[in-house]
Amino acid sequence: QVQLVESGGGLVQPGGSLRLSCAASGFTFSTYTMTWYRQAPGKGRELVASISNGGGGTTNYADSVKGRFTISRDNAKKTVYLQMNSLKPEDTAVYYCKAVSVYKPEYWGQGTQVTVSS
Repeated sequence: QVQLVESGGGLVQPGGSLRLSCAASGFTFSTYTMTWYRQAPGKGRELVASISNGGGGTTNYADSVKGRFTISRDNAKKTVYLQMNSLKPEDTAVYYCKAVSVYKPEYWGQGTQVTVSS
């Protein structure tokens, strides 16, 4: 049974921080690039950050979050994280993790709500 389970979302004030976690099971986690997407009401799903399965884990970020968010992974725990600092109201969205591959099946989590509001 393949599962990706996000947690750590919630309500925070502008300038605050949250750490999201995505726990994986049922597939070979260490062979996948792991990503975080988000979707705000009325908008499409946006790629926020990714971390590769090779080397030490190459990371990249959307311009809108660069310098504020950090993606990391722990292959032993089969978990990917998203540390979010200096949060803005524009960051309000449902955040999803996704396991991606160019040659294997890909998997989505169910999402966790992040709300940034005064």
